[in-house]
Amino acid sequence: MNWVLYSLILMVILLLPSYTSAQAIRFQPQGAAAAGQGNAFAAQADDASAIHYNPAGMTQLSGIHMQLNTFLVGGSVKFTSPAGVNTQGDFGGSIAWPPPTQSYFTANLRDLGFRHVGNTVIGLGLTTPYALQARYPLDGPFQTAVTSAALPLLDIKPTVAYQINDQLSIGVGADIYTFARFIGEGHLEQKFNWPGGGGIPASTPVEVNGSGTALGFNLSLLYTPFRNQDGKPLVNVGLQYRSQARTELTGQFLVNGALAADTRIPVTLPQIFTLAVALWPVRDRDHEWKIEFDVDYVGWKSFRSLDVHLSTGGTLPQPQNWRNSSVFMLGTEYKWLHLDVLPNWEAALRGGYTYTENPGPDSTFTPAAATLNSHGMTLGTSLLCRPGGHFLGLIPCGGAEGQWYFPKAIGTSVAYLSYIHEDRSVMGNINPTVDGTYRLWSHMGTFNLNLIF
Repeated sequence: MNWVLYSLILMVILLLPSYTSAQAIRFQPQGAAAAGQGNAFAAQADDASAIHYNPAGMTQLSGIHMQLNTFLVGGSVKFTSPAGVNTQGDFGGSIAWPPPTQSYFTANLRDLGFRHVGNTVIGLGLTTPYALQARYPLDGPFQTAVTSAALPLLDIKPTVAYQINDQLSIGVGADIYTFARFIGEGHLEQKFNWPGGGGIPASTPVEVNGSGTALGFNLSLLYTPFRNQDGKPLVNVGLQYRSQARTELTGQFLVNGALAADTRIPVTLPQIFTLAVALWPVRDRDHEWKIEFDVDYVGWKSFRSLDVHLSTGGTLPQPQNWRNSSVFMLGTEYKWLHLDVLPNWEAALRGGYTYTENPGPDSTFTPAAATLNSHGMTLGTSLLCRPGGHFLGLIPCGGAEGQWYFPKAIGTSVAYLSYIHEDRSVMGNINPTVDGTYRLWSHMGTFNLNLIF
């Protein structure tokens, strides 16, 4: 088993953070364990990030679970115009800041003494399912389209799951999409140089921003037709539906930093259907091997425009006219439940692949949210300290009897995600300066901390 320990240590060193599995503005990874498996996790859903991936999976969790994830994202966009002019942008810096971060909390009510409610688990998540940062030179070839953009949107997710019987669990939750001042500027923001007209001199820096709150909901199911002799799943089927969410962002239209008008921006976030199947060819008391395939079908057809309505009576048209598209995810995980070299610890290795379809047409393509087909390759690993072990050699896992304030298990996961985006040649855009070839490179490192009480 020495090679296992050495491999895990090497991966931890290599995978420490160096945008993205993003489907346009959708930021797909929302947990380190799932990210290491190409986000194929909706049928497994056995940690606190189930709040995002499949809330019905929360019924697999006992006691109290707390999880914090952080993603450090880097990459660049290279553009070549038909005339051979080159420029390059990034995600706000060598590492996007603030980094996309998620936190989750779940509590099994039965384990807390509420026996009459059956296997009911409540949860609360704070996630970043829609995120965007882009930055380009102020004198770039498409400066009249965008010089920078940011979408620091949060999703607050109060959630509840209930196990109907040994085979079926259901989950339901709210999605409260909003902005907060502690994340970036606390609003949607797009900056560009004015093309001229309307009494504003050409090349004047302008900014459009807005914030608001949208309400949606999610419904989920976890079906387990087969279990092993210890009651652990051998086959899981996961289903989830996330509803549309509509809002009207309100903000300002700034010309050279001065207020020129108030703004209204109607926005519709898409509905999403998820189907997932997980199989465990090996699942005994020493080892577990899982293979999972997930599909997301995203209703981007509802994302018709981001027109900016000005209080002065004018409108800045920003048609989108996206089409529905899919994301295909394949992932695997292998666990060692009893390591000779690390008594009272569990270890896991993960890998995955994600294919993301491009939803945006050439005519409305924007460098602010470059929509390209992408192939993602992921690797990950984790360590979980059980009672009797010591996390970092200092913190006892489980503590002594009566020391309820010590977690009974402490874990950490890391993952690395690298994306190969297919080159895209844009022609016939409503803003001709956007026409050209785009080459996008992105990668990210992620880690989390899990506490189980």
